Amino acid sequence: MSRQVILALTAGEPAGIGPELCLQMALEERSPGIVVVACKHLLQDRARLLGLDLELQDWNPGGRAATAAGRLSVMHVEGLASTDAGKLDPGNSAYVLETLRTAARGCLDGLFDGMVTAPVHKGVINDAGIAFSGHTEFLQELCGVERVVMMLATDELRVALVTTHLPLKDVAAAITPERLTQVIRILDADLRKFFGLEHPRILVAGLNPHAGEGGHLGREEIDVIEPTLDGLRQQGIALTGPLPADTLFTPYWLDRADAVLAMYHDQGLPVLKFQGFGRAVNITLGLPVVRTSVDHGTALDLAGTGKADAGSLKTAIRVGEQMATSAKRETFE
Repeated sequence: MSRQVILALTAGEPAGIGPELCLQMALEERSPGIVVVACKHLLQDRARLLGLDLELQDWNPGGRAATAAGRLSVMHVEGLASTDAGKLDPGNSAYVLETLRTAARGCLDGLFDGMVTAPVHKGVINDAGIAFSGHTEFLQELCGVERVVMMLATDELRVALVTTHLPLKDVAAAITPERLTQVIRILDADLRKFFGLEHPRILVAGLNPHAGEGGHLGREEIDVIEPTLDGLRQQGIALTGPLPADTLFTPYWLDRADAVLAMYHDQGLPVLKFQGFGRAVNITLGLPVVRTSVDHGTALDLAGTGKADAGSLKTAIRVGEQMATSAKRETFE
């Protein structure tokens, strides 16, 4: 437990705000060691553009990472085609994915205790002829796991999702007993492992208005959700629900829970983002590594202006350190 916690930080889309968020973060002293996995020349160019006085240090695997204000450890990745702020270049796409591979493999090999990701631009990666649906799916495939779970969190609220980026018309069919069981088991296990909760309490939202109202507004609760929850309760998982989503997000219920499980993306995330946008963190559960991310996009219009807010990145780093520390503690106990 005495070794320095080291997190890999991928700088994301080169034309976006990711590189400068990494630089802004380095202006302050921080607790974990941070190694930015990116092209060193990109960081140097963006620092000059913004007039930031930073010392970029080449990181040697196995060594300590900089934590002092004004110093930043960098693991250089080759292959960058251009460094222009605000101007997307498909030629950078392979490089962006290589930063993710480098960080993830470093986690799997024990060089890093976790990874934090700045935003990428899915559109330009696909424009380069590379099929890419997002960080989560990319890391799921790279780590070779069957199921991952998206969870967004603030200091006050955690919301995990059964389904993520699906058209609303496809959601009901995707909520199967198998999928629901996998998601809940992952959520329960990772709340224990990464957040130190001995007996996590999970609120589960129904799919339909009023949680189906006894079958009058849909039978998914009766046919799928309730039987699945009953079976998992018998295995010792603390589940409450299915509850109507319009009353679940109230103090009465939230004060009795450690996390909420929503059935689909826009059922749970609008509440969380209203409550904590700019200080929320996106967490991928179900991976063999710690992975957190910011809760915003590449913001091309802000790139190079110095106006981007690093609040979400700082939160992602703080939560990543907490998760990594909890995982290490569980390993040694």
